Parts: sequence; C-alpha cells; structure tokens
Amino acid sequence: MVHSHRALLRAAVITSVAGIALAATSIPASAQAWPAKPVRVIVPYPPGDTADTIVRLIAQKITERIGQPLLVDNRAGASGQLGLELASRAAPDGYTVAVGQAGNVAVAPHAYRKLGYDPQRDFAPVALVAMNYLALVVQPSAPYRTVAEMVAWAKANPGRLTFGSNGEGGFPHLSFELLRVQAGFTYLHVPYKGAAQIVNDLLGGQVDAAMASYTSMVPFARAGKLRMLAITNPVRMNSAPDMPTVADAVPGYSSQGWFGFLAPSGTPRTIVLRLNEEINRAVNQPDVAERMTGAGLEIIAEPPDAFAALIRRELDKYAKLTKAIGFKPM
Repeated sequence: MVHSHRALLRAAVITSVAGIALAATSIPASAQAWPAKPVRVIVPYPPGDTADTIVRLIAQKITERIGQPLLVDNRAGASGQLGLELASRAAPDGYTVAVGQAGNVAVAPHAYRKLGYDPQRDFAPVALVAMNYLALVVQPSAPYRTVAEMVAWAKANPGRLTFGSNGEGGFPHLSFELLRVQAGFTYLHVPYKGAAQIVNDLLGGQVDAAMASYTSMVPFARAGKLRMLAITNPVRMNSAPDMPTVADAVPGYSSQGWFGFLAPSGTPRTIVLRLNEEINRAVNQPDVAERMTGAGLEIIAEPPDAFAALIRRELDKYAKLTKAIGFKPM
C-alpha cells in the first residue's frame, strides 16, 4: 500500500510539473522575454516635427531602462496616415509601436473613404503622451479683438471671414467647423498645401484667421504681426492664464490636439502595460517634462484604458460633426 501511495504521489507531481511546463510554453515568446531585440517606433511625421522631437526624448529614456534601443522610423506622408497604415500591418509582438494623433486617428476615418486602417480595430492604445495647445490667430488689423467680437463680425458679414487650413477634412478645418456650428456664423474656407503658406498669407493679409500651434504663433503675436484671440483647449494654460479659451466665448467648445503611442492590435497586454509604465515614467523626467511644456504641450500620464476612452470620444465627436455639416469623405 505504501509503495502504491508513493507511486501515485510521484505521478501526480510529474503531471503537475508537466502542466506548468505546458502553460509556460503557451505564453508567447515575445511576452516572456520582451524586450529581446530593438523596438521600432514609427513616427508618421518628418524629423524635427514637435512630436518627433518629444518621441525621440522618450525613446532615449526608455532605451536606458530596458536595455534595448527604441529606434525611431520616420514615415511621413498622407497627413500621418502612411505611418499608421504601416504599423497596422506589423506583427503584434511588442516590437513595433506607432505615434497616433487627433488628425490621423480621430478625424481621418470621417474625412477619407479609403483609409488603410481602422483606429479601433487595428490598434491597441498604449499611452497618451500629450495634449497640444492650439491657438486661434487673426490679422493684427482685424476689426475684432476677442472670439466673441469675431463671431459677431462674421454674423454681420456673412461669408466674408476667411479661414486658412491645411485642407478639406483636416484637423484645423474641422476644428473651425466645430466653432462655426456651435457659434452659428458663416465663413469662407481657404485650403492650403502646407502650414508655412498659411502663416505667410496670414501675415500678408490674404487670409483672416487660422488655427495653429500655440508656441509657433507666440513669437508672431509678441512681435505684433498676428493677434492671438484664444486657445482651443477647454481650460486655460497654467503657463499663460491670461490667454482666453474659445470656450470662454462659446461654452462647451473644445478642440485640442493630442498624440500618443499605439501598438498593433493583439499585442500582449503585459507588453502594453510595460510600455505604458515606461512611457509615463519617461514623460515625467525633469528634462523631458521641461522640453514638452516649453513646446506648448500638456503632459499626460494615464493607463492605456484612458487613452482608449479618449479615442472613442474623439471618434464619436467628429462622426457627429461631419454628419451635422454634411461633410462628404474624400
């Protein structure tokens, strides 16, 4: 009986060990050993772009901690869509992440009929990095000095207010459309091929208004070459509390830019959480935080689910807006 009991106990132990071994082999190798090789970070903007600069700082900090390099791969084109399409086709093994922003994640699905990716189906949100401060700027000779005065002037002069943007269905265009719908005025949209030309024509008086990065517009405003009316974010900036928000004049208005990291859908949750932890730690390093706030960015450090919730809200907002204005995807 004793020998029989020992034999049964030995068999049970062997079965248990075999089960543990089998369970271990069922965990993807990428999740077990990550990171075992360099991680590619697809940035859908050209080198030197604000997001590119910040992402490189974050990548450097993470590289120092995880022992493998994060290699930035700039894939600019199609308003940031080219890079995301490339990332959506990558293996979901934790070795490819991409930078998504309001334009190519929340706006593009409603602006283009043929998009090479689905933001919710093809990606796992990893970490929201920052909110952009965008500013509404006008010519210094404009007969209005506040958003309320601009709206009143546009209502009194239907179709005479000209607004320059980087194209139909782009983020600035729809941001101004959101203001038009909520405030109830009309204007003439003037699409351009690039931001530099918009600024030149704004400075030259060929166009009345535009929405652009707050920090890029500050030097022009301080020199008296442009008049900054407000920022489009829902709350005032800590660094410039005297600068009004559009919402001060048009309650409920909010159209802020943002960018963060996305991984291909199916990337192991353990890796997503690890990346989120490392990214959040990096953005809160003093030198990174200083560069980000100096670039007019609001630092965000939240769990992946918070980023996913933001994407859902933004997609819903622009779906309702494009439907309300009758915008036809290109």
